Amino acid sequence: MDDEADVTAKPRAHSRVLVVDDDRLMRELARDALEARARVECCENAERALEALAREPADLVISDLTAPGPSGIELLERVQREHPGTAFVLLTAHASVESAVGALRMGVADYLVKPVMAEELARVVERILSQRSLLLENARLREALETVEACRSLLRCLDAGEVYPVALDLLLSTLPRERGLAVFRRSSVPMSDGLVFRGFSEEEARLLREVFADKPIDLETVREMDVVSGGELSEVLAAADAPVSPALVIPVRGREVESGVLWVFEDGRPFSEDELAQARLVLGHAELALHNAERYHHAKERAFVDDVTEAYNARYLLQATGREMQRADRYEKPLSVLFLDLDRFKRVNDAHGHLVGSQVLRRLSQVLYDCIRQVDTLARYGGDEFTILLPDTGHDAARAIAERIRRTVAETLFEGERGAPIRLSISIGVATYPTHSATRDGLLDAADKAMYRAKSLGRNCVCSAGDLSA
Repeated sequence: MDDEADVTAKPRAHSRVLVVDDDRLMRELARDALEARARVECCENAERALEALAREPADLVISDLTAPGPSGIELLERVQREHPGTAFVLLTAHASVESAVGALRMGVADYLVKPVMAEELARVVERILSQRSLLLENARLREALETVEACRSLLRCLDAGEVYPVALDLLLSTLPRERGLAVFRRSSVPMSDGLVFRGFSEEEARLLREVFADKPIDLETVREMDVVSGGELSEVLAAADAPVSPALVIPVRGREVESGVLWVFEDGRPFSEDELAQARLVLGHAELALHNAERYHHAKERAFVDDVTEAYNARYLLQATGREMQRADRYEKPLSVLFLDLDRFKRVNDAHGHLVGSQVLRRLSQVLYDCIRQVDTLARYGGDEFTILLPDTGHDAARAIAERIRRTVAETLFEGERGAPIRLSISIGVATYPTHSATRDGLLDAADKAMYRAKSLGRNCVCSAGDLSA
């Protein structure tokens, strides 16, 4: 294949070529022949060429074989050792087959004999730069494919809280860097951010947690991926005595409520354009994983939601009770349970029909939601029975909440057939963990029995599990 062989890649407009020759006319010829194809810098000897390479890398070095000072072969060896990947072309006025073969074996891209014609030099340089562009593009494609393959681990994350640490690990591996952190909103724990640290010491991580708790970062202010220096995060790092460095900031958001930010620190090595492109690939997969996690969460929630009242069902209640008991143990906080049952609800169904009865239950669930906090859990246990979990709530406070619910239900007018008003009352049992039971089933049973005692006492009242032995 000759020098004019077809190549699909064109040399990049910003390709840089270094011409090394002590002959000023040769340098001018090379500049005139190549300046339309690349940025050309000319040097009269090898020392100047090495200084220019140290200042800014080049894609191609064209050097006379017998320049004064270090020879072209010595320059080639230095370039191969100190700037690997840089293409090299040797020029000589005294060529032989043996010297050409020797130079090619040393790794030069071509070997030209002086006097070199401008057109010949331009063809050789264009071919070399085009081949180099192809190789670089193939390398970028291989890196992109490797990143996409690595990102498959993100698609297995069905819990949103898993996406951020996995994405952070992928970024640190892909870029590659040592230090990074993630801050993300935990939708299951309101007002509590999730934190992940990589490359920090245990003491640095501990201090960072304390600083983040005192000065939480507003995740909504980070809108686009960018490399930043200083700012809010630098203040946080300095307050925790951690090394301060420019960082690549990557906001990761789902399509609904999920939101977080990842930071990967430069630590002395600025990010290249190729690395930023790799980071964007990881970001795209992370946001897709968050969307999938949101959809999975909704599907799981629907499996735990009662169709009539839109409250949680009994299956969810059992899981939530066990989870809240573990949380109560971990933080040494009380957990209270309310068991609620409408009084004489059968009369509503008999007088107005089951359709109206379902509408009354739906309206009741809305009334109950208005009486509790966002962190509390309302579930329809079955029929006209409801259960409410009250985290971080002692027994006296739970009885006060139950009394407020009882009074609110009694004061609410429900709508019957043809708009006829219906007045209802409710009986409520209260039990507290671990006072009345140390097990999930025992706690729910204690609240249920307290509710039945309220029924036996005349209905429309609140009874404590502590009254059962009275």
